[in-house]
Amino acid sequence: MPKKIPMRQCLGCREMKPKKELIRVVRSPEGEISLDFKGKKPGRGAYVCPQTECLKRARKARALERAFSAPIPDEVYDSLTAQMEEGEHE
Repeated sequence: MPKKIPMRQCLGCREMKPKKELIRVVRSPEGEISLDFKGKKPGRGAYVCPQTECLKRARKARALERAFSAPIPDEVYDSLTAQMEEGEHE
């Protein structure tokens, strides 16, 4: 029997893709929002494609605010965009 591939929906383009192809945005229990490239950080997760275009779409649609039920300041989006452009794989 083939192994099941977990699928997640990108908040930007709204496409279902394999979880490994997406970047997890996580809100920690303390309320800090960051990118989680390994998918292991504790907290509420939402997924976006690795393109900055998808992050811009998610920002415009306020998709992360809805996913985390919390307002997200512009500085957080700026740092997420910078982290994504660096390709920071930690």
